[in-house]
Amino acid sequence: MLNFLDVSGIEALPTTRLYEMWFEKKWNDHKIALRAGQLAADSEFAASKYTDVFTNASLGWPGIFALNMPSGGPSPPLAAVGARLRADVTDNLTLVGAVFDGNASGPGLDDPQLRDRYGLNFRVNDPPLVLTEAQFQWSSRKGDPGLDGKFKLGGWRHLGGFDNERFDTSGLSLADPATSGTPARLAGDYGIYGVFEQKIYRVHGDDDRGIGVFARASYSPPDRNLIDVYADGGFEFVGLADARPHDKFGVAVAYAHVSPWATAFDRDFQSRYGPNWPVRLLTTVYQYEVRAGLTLQLNLQYIRHPCGGATGPTRTMPGASLRHAIVLGMRTVAKF
Repeated sequence: MLNFLDVSGIEALPTTRLYEMWFEKKWNDHKIALRAGQLAADSEFAASKYTDVFTNASLGWPGIFALNMPSGGPSPPLAAVGARLRADVTDNLTLVGAVFDGNASGPGLDDPQLRDRYGLNFRVNDPPLVLTEAQFQWSSRKGDPGLDGKFKLGGWRHLGGFDNERFDTSGLSLADPATSGTPARLAGDYGIYGVFEQKIYRVHGDDDRGIGVFARASYSPPDRNLIDVYADGGFEFVGLADARPHDKFGVAVAYAHVSPWATAFDRDFQSRYGPNWPVRLLTTVYQYEVRAGLTLQLNLQYIRHPCGGATGPTRTMPGASLRHAIVLGMRTVAKF
């Protein structure tokens, strides 16, 4: 049973896969940049620089995007064909917009990675996914006396069709014995989000070292999405000790709320098939990580209500919700 908020942002099925491949053209002293090719969106949209130490996937590309967008959206391990335009309007305002093929791997019910095993699908005929973001920053130049920070406001719109989380094409609950079993189709999907990050302490003489905090929140309509509300936040310490200027330490919390339509669907099943049918409620993640230099990361994650309270394996835990989970891990990084 998989958790909604994946514990690792680099876990993928074994293969050799092309990820990104693009061309970029810049104008006006690099203040305007157009990029086109096979692109990922996680490094530019809804991102915070203070999440780089964390291994949980949702603290990179937000879990609400990965769960609600077809094939998880253009993010690891699958990028998508698209184009991105970035414009530095002023020193304090940047606008970013992008359009992608809306389903990197193509339609299907199996793992999207199996449908695009080598990253060579190059799909362009699916309904598009559009992302836009406005970034407001302050004290962002090297040497500015103030503490730098940023606020981002953005959103996404997918022009394809999406399944209703509760009702079939005739308006019956999908849990009803008389249901056709075919979910009602809804036109399009969207999400809105905000990101805030702020350095609250800076080591004298070094803009890169200090303490930074971040918070992110996102909403998508509950009738066509498994997750309707997502939020995370935390802080990161970078190089506070002069003897170890590259060490990082961070603590973060993430929360994903299961759509009330999906919860109502579970209750429909519960009313018909007995109290042991699970009701998905929420998923929260507590993550604690330490990285010594650039070579070692130790992490501890506490996952409450894995998969929103889904049941365990039928033979070992019939009808019982999965217990809270603790994940211990270590990641080593070698750069040469």
